[in-house]
Amino acid sequence: MAGKVQTAARPERQAGRPAGTQDIREQQMPKKKKKARHFYDYSLLFCIIFLTSFGLVMIYSASSYSAQLNYKGNGAYFMERQAMIAAAGFVGMLIISKIDYHIFARFSVAAYLMSYILMIAVSFVGKEVNGKKRWLPLGPFSFQPTEFVKIALIVLLAAMITTMGMKINKWKNMGYIVALTLPIAGLVAMNNLSSGIIVCGIAFVMLFVACKVKWPFFTLGALGLGTLAFAGPIGKFLMTIKLLQPYQFRRIEAWLNPESDPTDKGFQVLQGLYAIGSGGFFGKGLGNSTQKLGMIPEAQNDMILSVICEELGVFGAIVVLILFGLLLYRLMFIARNAPDLYGSLIVTGIFAHIALQVILNIMVVTNMIPTTGVTLPFVSYGGTSVLFLMTEMGLALSVSRRIKLQTE
Repeated sequence: MAGKVQTAARPERQAGRPAGTQDIREQQMPKKKKKARHFYDYSLLFCIIFLTSFGLVMIYSASSYSAQLNYKGNGAYFMERQAMIAAAGFVGMLIISKIDYHIFARFSVAAYLMSYILMIAVSFVGKEVNGKKRWLPLGPFSFQPTEFVKIALIVLLAAMITTMGMKINKWKNMGYIVALTLPIAGLVAMNNLSSGIIVCGIAFVMLFVACKVKWPFFTLGALGLGTLAFAGPIGKFLMTIKLLQPYQFRRIEAWLNPESDPTDKGFQVLQGLYAIGSGGFFGKGLGNSTQKLGMIPEAQNDMILSVICEELGVFGAIVVLILFGLLLYRLMFIARNAPDLYGSLIVTGIFAHIALQVILNIMVVTNMIPTTGVTLPFVSYGGTSVLFLMTEMGLALSVSRRIKLQTE
């Protein structure tokens, strides 16, 4: 028909080509292997950088007044020292994150034994500050051995539990871990009660995660809460048998009734509570704290959270706690996805250390427990503390780098 163009229908298969040949070829073609790429936790790195930077700002704000009076007008004295050590610690963290964390298991026993040597040494040749020997002098700097003990114990217990495997569920092996922990924890507690509690807490959490049987841990937790309820009588008994120093018992008395001696034993607690109360929800503004002007002793140390509450309010404190929550969440993520049990237990111990220290600091500042001299991680002034915290973060990042993600 004129004007009508007819097109031949396109054959579905070419002549001579058997049906289903293409399907067979597709089935026979090798599938592309999924590529594994290594994971690096940049969220954890962000939390570390932000908390450390925020800590430097708050150290300057909390200490500038006292630093000007005591260090020839240099209001940034404490901030500069902290920044220098934090920078060195940050570089060390990045270096450690590149090292295979399994290497540290070889030195775990030596580090554990070194912990005893350092704790005994500080009792004899330690630098005395405010009536307490907690620091070993190292030239212009001082070193706090209790921070070394925490990381040494984490690495040792992780190695021991990994070696035991499923045998950790036997009472004998659980007792062995406890026997490794209690002597060094006792030495630490005689030097610094809060650090002794943290050392025990680290072992407690690592065992809780590793063991199938959970009821002994819940029982111990209940006993711990009961101890707080009878802290007064227990404190007197421990002081009688020389396990508690008189200055430590005075802190218990100040905790139970700070108003009974507002100018001495209860002074620090009450001033911290006044700072928190006067800040309100949004605070007085950065740098506008009045309690730091000689009222809160060494405000840049253990009581820095009260200055944060006064200047930035409850809102600022909540933001800081959210950041700590994010940091702990990233540590939990790494622990759950670690390539082996040893890496998982290392990060679990680090998680326990930071979580316990944050909780104890909050409880001390709000007078929920006696004043024990525990710092707020990454925020409070303390060179040894931030240096070993960076070391722990390096270990956590080292574990995270060996997590493999499957990609197309």
